[in-house]
Amino acid sequence: NISFHRTMESKLGDIEGAEWLEGAELLRQGAEARIYRIDFMGNPALVKHRFTKKYRHPELDQKLRYRRTLAEVRAIVKARKLGLEAPALFHVDFQKCMIVMEHVQGRTARDVLFDIEQQKGEQHEQAAVALMQQIGKSIALLHNGGMVHGDLTTSNFVVRDDNELVMIDFGLCFTSRDSEDLAVDLYVLERAFISTHPSSEMLFKKVLNTYHGNSN
Repeated sequence: NISFHRTMESKLGDIEGAEWLEGAELLRQGAEARIYRIDFMGNPALVKHRFTKKYRHPELDQKLRYRRTLAEVRAIVKARKLGLEAPALFHVDFQKCMIVMEHVQGRTARDVLFDIEQQKGEQHEQAAVALMQQIGKSIALLHNGGMVHGDLTTSNFVVRDDNELVMIDFGLCFTSRDSEDLAVDLYVLERAFISTHPSSEMLFKKVLNTYHGNSN
């Protein structure tokens, strides 16, 4: 039997699929889903739960949540088949619209860049360039496989302790090889750089240079 270890006290009686989330720690909530931290068979994991929207017709609500859950699962599976580092999938409950996936241990590229920006010296500059090159290669690999992430930000890349880069949050991912869709994906990342890392214009150019060097 699969059991989840309690991490905090919570009242989940009115939440769909509460037996799954008993003892789970709510990390964040978006417009469509809640993210919980759990222990899955001894492994740190996350549960993404697309919750019911009361204002929608029940049948329509279930179809929408099911389709979006299925699309995200397919995106993660395809990304990993392409050779992209993405969270491992542990379990999917399509009826409850829940995805149990690896909780990638590490720091977001956003936080890593913030730290680098506070430092000076050639070593830190080289570390920043190496990270940008990893990001560029990851996006190129995704786009070469006909996939658009839909929400590229430095918060959606996690750097593991061994410096391996992992792309996360495939909730808005879709299939396309249209040049405009790919360009918009990159534009979203550029805007994220401008707003979050205003002094990193040259670093984003490193992302683009590496991306173009690895694109089909």
